[in-house]
Amino acid sequence: MTRPPAFRIPTPGRRSMGGSQRPAPEPVGFGPRRVAVRLVEGVLSRSRPLDGALEAEHDPTGFRALDERDRALARAIAGSTLRRFGTLRALIAAKLEKGLPKKAGPLEAILATGAAQALFMDTPAHTAVDLAVACARADPDARHFSGLVNAVLRGIVAEGAPEPTPGADLPAWLYARWTRAYGAETAAAIALRLSVEPALDLTVKSNPAGWAETLGGVVLPTGGVRLAQGGRVAQLAGFDDGEWWVQDAAAALPARLFGDLQGKRAIDLCAAPGGKTAQLAAAGAEVVAVDKSAERLRRLSDNLSRLKLSAEAQVGDAAGVSLEPADAVLLDAPCSATGTIRRHPDVAWMKRESDIATLAKLQARLLDAALRLVKPGGLLVYCTCSLEPEEGERQIAAFLARAAGRVVVEPVTEAELPGYGEAVGSDGFLRTLPSHLAADDPRLAGLDGFFAARMRVG
Repeated sequence: MTRPPAFRIPTPGRRSMGGSQRPAPEPVGFGPRRVAVRLVEGVLSRSRPLDGALEAEHDPTGFRALDERDRALARAIAGSTLRRFGTLRALIAAKLEKGLPKKAGPLEAILATGAAQALFMDTPAHTAVDLAVACARADPDARHFSGLVNAVLRGIVAEGAPEPTPGADLPAWLYARWTRAYGAETAAAIALRLSVEPALDLTVKSNPAGWAETLGGVVLPTGGVRLAQGGRVAQLAGFDDGEWWVQDAAAALPARLFGDLQGKRAIDLCAAPGGKTAQLAAAGAEVVAVDKSAERLRRLSDNLSRLKLSAEAQVGDAAGVSLEPADAVLLDAPCSATGTIRRHPDVAWMKRESDIATLAKLQARLLDAALRLVKPGGLLVYCTCSLEPEEGERQIAAFLARAAGRVVVEPVTEAELPGYGEAVGSDGFLRTLPSHLAADDPRLAGLDGFFAARMRVG
């Protein structure tokens, strides 16, 4: 197989015999690799979410300069790298006796993305190595270590891909927390599920069996559709007609806990990106969607328009918004998002353990504010996409103590959520784990980690 041409950095001031300076041509496939390095570096060095680390519109060499296929490749490389980053970091460290050189720019991201392609993707090893070397040569700080990149990656490739080890691809503090909260066996099952890229889940307005057949998916227990091969979402049948929206199966459960909403008034606090708002509206509720970000609310409104659903969008802080009390209030509170690592592997490497206590304080403040927005006899549903008890069970225990006499738990039952019995606890709360929802095909298994509690307000 012919290798891509070697990449050369033009020497400043050097001109061709014709008198004009020409940049060396980029190797085939270099663009998406360079962007993938930037995405990973943004997560590791600047704690920028993967989606938020995309290059600026005006950057002539950035993400938006790539064509659609190369954008997908850049995202896939970055996602694969972060999903197995603990393993990759260990493999790299084993080849560097003195550790990573100082002032080497994005060297770690270059090594990690190169190794991820060679070990965990369908990229030929020599292509992954050559393009990683090209990425090093193109960076003013990493260019001095291009030979090291070549040697380290060739050594890693020669040894082959290791088997997934429970906890190896998570920060030690996070895996230790899950072990304490759920036990060693369950923590290991969660960690191994996170090593598999998840399927695409859709919430459909109607006819799940028909849409599963049309899109080549399977029907989930509560009526969603799961696709093993997603493709570009906007090109799938039914998108333009507003027949469904993308929403993890676990994220679709909390809004179901309100039961019959026909003709009732509902408030969705911290509503963006809007999947739960759409559920409430589709169930027949008159919905007010509150979020502090005007831009995110605009996107929410655009999505609702596509879905031919409506809600009143209100910009505001959920802790201080002034609204007429409603029959149903949903608080999907800001949280550490550790339950979403299977879909957002960058979360594992951006969060710190200290973030959890900070967020728990915010959640308590939002819960107290949400209580004021529920009519007597109405329902309050609190949920987070976190696996941390401080943001779930312990948060609600403290809230019930503060609101003694005003709020009682209305237990969630297995009958309400067929197929998700293992997620319904004896305490009446909902707790989904990434290891739940088994399937013969591992690509069709798993859920995001969610906690939800339903409470009746007196």
